[in-house]
Amino acid sequence: MNYKKQILTPEALKACEKMNALGSQRTPFIFIIDYGMNHPEVFTFEELEKKNIFFKINDTTNYSSEANQYLHDTSLKKFPISFEAYHQAFGTVKHHLQRGDSFLINLTQPTPVETEMSLLEIFERSQAKYKLYFQDQFVLFSPETFVGIQNGIISSHPMKGTISANIPNAEEEILKNKKELAEHTTIVDLIRNDISMVAEKVWVERFRYIDRITTNDGDLLQVSSEICGILPKNYHHQLGTLLFRMLPAGSITGAPKPQTIEIIREAEGYNRGFYTGVFGIFDGENLDSSVMIRFIEKTKDGLIFKSGGGITVFSDEQSEYQEMIDKVYLSF
Repeated sequence: MNYKKQILTPEALKACEKMNALGSQRTPFIFIIDYGMNHPEVFTFEELEKKNIFFKINDTTNYSSEANQYLHDTSLKKFPISFEAYHQAFGTVKHHLQRGDSFLINLTQPTPVETEMSLLEIFERSQAKYKLYFQDQFVLFSPETFVGIQNGIISSHPMKGTISANIPNAEEEILKNKKELAEHTTIVDLIRNDISMVAEKVWVERFRYIDRITTNDGDLLQVSSEICGILPKNYHHQLGTLLFRMLPAGSITGAPKPQTIEIIREAEGYNRGFYTGVFGIFDGENLDSSVMIRFIEKTKDGLIFKSGGGITVFSDEQSEYQEMIDKVYLSF
């Protein structure tokens, strides 16, 4: 397969080449790639031992501890930006949508939070498919798969659509919502295009299925789809190339991706950093990875929880503002 060329920063190119080399040797490794692909990290499991980085992906982890008796309060205090401040960012996004510059834009904002727990304790206690603790700088507990590779089949599971499970007939309500359907269909089409750049015979295996997410504020329902494709036989030699080719992830940018990335930069007014990047592991044969959402970062001004959602021309500003706040939660 001839991969389309992508201009990478020197740091990203170095990480890409290391992933290709380790993949061709079938050497297990972990990768942690920031949203802007400016500071990617790639470590073999041996290199990871002294890095103060812990992960858990399904049943695979490098962290072990005896059961702790936690004494800290598990509450999370939120201090979201004002609706007026959100209105400015939303207005920029809506302007570009109405001009036809984009069909779907993922708008995120930082929310200051307070908790008695450390980032490591949040990592230990969180119940999520993907967990990462990075050098006491940030922690994430993500429910969303970026891509997985099993036996030469690449698959992606974009999440688009969130509703409180406490709402009467919540599953029916979100599945029949026209705005949510349009948003989800756009992302599925975008991910199909992204996978088509590195794979053949791309198909949608499942369209709009429901996952239940447990949080400290009550359960949420999230809508996902599964898109698959067949990789070339030599894909182990090109793991870095194919992953970087699909970045940043479509579910946290929008469509069309290049123009939407520029709109996001204009509207958001802050640095996403590692938030909405990707991390994952290659076990020597197969690969699993996550979009880095549900993300708490330590800054000089305190803890910041970054969250957001997809905006279309049909979006209601108040509902999107509330969804951004609702996604600030702990998964236990």
